[in-house]
Amino acid sequence: MAIDFGRLAQGVATGAMGQYNAEVAAKDKLRGDVLKAAGIKFYNETRPKHEKEMKLYNEDFNAVKLAHGPDIANLFGDADGGFYGTGNGLALVNQVLKENNIDKDKMKNFKFSTQAERVSEKKSEFQKTEDQMKNLIGPGGIGPGTAKMQLEGFGKDDSMMDTQTQVTDQTQTTDTTTQDTEEAPKINADISSLFIPKPDERGVESKYKQIPLAINEKYGYGENIKMDNGEFKFQPTGTMAKTANAHIALAEIISSNDKTINQYGAADQAKNMLVNLTEMPFLSLEKTLGGKYQTGDGGKAAIMSGLETINAREVQYNGQSVAEYLVDFVINQIPEDNQGNINKAIIDKFIENIPNNLMFSKDESMAARLDRKVKEENFYNTYK
Repeated sequence: MAIDFGRLAQGVATGAMGQYNAEVAAKDKLRGDVLKAAGIKFYNETRPKHEKEMKLYNEDFNAVKLAHGPDIANLFGDADGGFYGTGNGLALVNQVLKENNIDKDKMKNFKFSTQAERVSEKKSEFQKTEDQMKNLIGPGGIGPGTAKMQLEGFGKDDSMMDTQTQVTDQTQTTDTTTQDTEEAPKINADISSLFIPKPDERGVESKYKQIPLAINEKYGYGENIKMDNGEFKFQPTGTMAKTANAHIALAEIISSNDKTINQYGAADQAKNMLVNLTEMPFLSLEKTLGGKYQTGDGGKAAIMSGLETINAREVQYNGQSVAEYLVDFVINQIPEDNQGNINKAIIDKFIENIPNNLMFSKDESMAARLDRKVKEENFYNTYK
């Protein structure tokens, strides 16, 4: 029997076409499944996770800002390693601050971004991801191989997580936001120069006990009192009490920043600082005001002699009013306590040395004004 090659060829072609169509359909189905999985994963997992992180990012920043002020909050916002976004930002920041002092003088040379700028950048980066996903799953999107590669970038593994896995992952995420982290994130190289490791507390505490005695021994502010346990203690009293307290506070600051210095060296350095911080600002005004400055203590008021009253808001010194000059000096020069506020003992002595004829207004002296503002509010964070 003759073979009908025409019909045979037609059958082969039909079979090949059918196989080709089946392969195309399979590939289309695979592509559809991959893109569907990518879309589900993105909108059910990636996007909600981003929104949650952004909410925690702001909450962490605001918690640090409330506790330590905006400068510290922005410093850690710019640090590498992610201090914010877990719900545990304040604990992480506190951990770093517990182990380090921050060099506030160096900090003035850094320009940190704002929280608004950082949030905007994060939202912009995520928008690129979202646009990429829309292109991926939209009409005429990319092929299944590329889609699968893109999909892998959005999750922890190559396949879609089932419902149980998603629930477990969400539970773990929630738990980690409330637990303390054993190791704080890394600080980037530039910012790390601001941090100074705190000295050994035991050594400092021992030295602290000796500093008041050494200061009184060298500068004679009063008498050392013998306690019931046989130890001597110096308790500043009388007209020189504020001077002594400020001197001791400065010596303790010096000692905490230099483990090698002894109490007598700290006492001498502190004396020079005490003069520079609580007398020099007023001695600098003598030429401008035309009087002669005399320091104050608990027995006599400080005064700019040879003058009657001086209007601190009207008289100019170096391009600003005398009132502005003194407030700026307090904010930028007087050291802080460990809560980030101006050291009380030093500011009290500074105020005691303000001339009593330097007036902020007709009815309020500059000394009374500054004393009132320091007591009413967090002066450092309000005026800096």
